[in-house]
Amino acid sequence: MRFERQRGQHQERNMTINDPMDAFVALLSHARSTTERSAKIYTELGELAENPDVKTAFNARAFVQTGTLAKIDEAFRLIDKTPIEFPGKLTQMMVENFREELAEIKAPAIKRLYVLSKAIQIAHWRIGEWTALVAAADVTGNFGVGLLLETCLAEDLAFAERTRRVLRKVAKERIAAKQAGK
Repeated sequence: MRFERQRGQHQERNMTINDPMDAFVALLSHARSTTERSAKIYTELGELAENPDVKTAFNARAFVQTGTLAKIDEAFRLIDKTPIEFPGKLTQMMVENFREELAEIKAPAIKRLYVLSKAIQIAHWRIGEWTALVAAADVTGNFGVGLLLETCLAEDLAFAERTRRVLRKVAKERIAAKQAGK
């Protein structure tokens, strides 16, 4: 694999992955790129859910992402490396697909359920990413970096659990409204 690496104003071209540290830098760079984009995504999800509680939860998640970004930057500092630039095409495609699907849903309660289910999917994707990064940090002997990344993992685990609870609450409200004939 070849990537472009950013160093200040200069680009270092053709970074080849030859060892565990190169792979770790590529994985960590991807996580950083995803983290930068996800704050915007969570804010948009909150707006699209059309529910104050869901919006507040997603805004809080977007805020947490700033701390996650700081932890990733600290990890790069500890390993004395700089992030590689990633275009984020997969994330962009997912968001566009999500917007199209959501536009077809007219019922506000179903819209909330859909938004929450997508948020849980994103969280589990990130949980897998953090799990791999923690293992990679351990393989490269960067146990302090592993600890930083495990706190990111813990935040996504907490977000997935919290979102699951909100999803369950919204589903119960929907069922209760349906039973009441609304």
